[in-house]
Amino acid sequence: MIRTANAPVSYGVFELSRPDLVPLPDGEQLAAWVAEAGYDGVDLGPLGLFGDRDTLPGFLGRHGLALAGGWVDLPFAGSDDDFEAAMSGLDSALEVFRAAAAAAPDRAPKPTLADSGSAERKATPGGAPELELDGEAWSRFAARVRRAADRTREAGLEPTFHHHASTYVETPREIERLLADTDVDLTFDTGHLLIGGGDPLPDFTRWKDRINHIHLKDADREVLRRAAGAADPLREVWSKRVFVALGDGDLDVDRIVDAIVESGYDGWLVIEQDVILQDAADVDRARRDQVANRERLRRWFA
Repeated sequence: MIRTANAPVSYGVFELSRPDLVPLPDGEQLAAWVAEAGYDGVDLGPLGLFGDRDTLPGFLGRHGLALAGGWVDLPFAGSDDDFEAAMSGLDSALEVFRAAAAAAPDRAPKPTLADSGSAERKATPGGAPELELDGEAWSRFAARVRRAADRTREAGLEPTFHHHASTYVETPREIERLLADTDVDLTFDTGHLLIGGGDPLPDFTRWKDRINHIHLKDADREVLRRAAGAADPLREVWSKRVFVALGDGDLDVDRIVDAIVESGYDGWLVIEQDVILQDAADVDRARRDQVANRERLRRWFA
């Protein structure tokens, strides 16, 4: 059974946020908005947003929500010291995921592993062949992904890996390498695939047996093209709203959702629309967009 969830990034809660321009919603406010919009679950967001391992299950339960998953990025291509420090952070996140899974075992969250990227990748959203990791660097990267996945399974949870803009798993070729060289399954993100040069419908069909989590997201690739050459292209892409409401971008929403349903996928469908809040009007717009996104899916998920 497919269940719908929303994500804190849809309301501006992520690392590129601008709290100096507009206050971000707190956990109570955000959870209420997600529930009112009709979603069954929510992603974790920053640790502590919805409470700790002791309080999060009760907090989400009061809002009628379950935890769908949550972003945990690690510097898979970084130094040994940086990676080891990040693994300690993974352990802290897994404690929260375990508590949520114990409270709702039929809707257990997927810890969503991802790469932290690099300055070079962040300067070139969309990827480029010359930025791919070479043989030895890629082998180390894949070994670290396997280690993080094993750590997640040791905690009694099933991991998923999120391909993402400005990281070392961004383009279809890099996704193929990840699937070939690790046993971790994929968070299929339609929006990040679009800006990474992929084609969601045939790529979903090709990878569906390795997809255990889905982020449904629409993207306007023209924003990516216009950001080329900007001083900070990554921030430019997000601030110019590369991710748009479902149906407003380059994603064929009806065809990809039909394919997902027909495939027999039965996990979480997380509707994401990463935004940077730059004024009070953006807060209202974010809320309206998430209501519209949920309504857009009523044909499949009442």
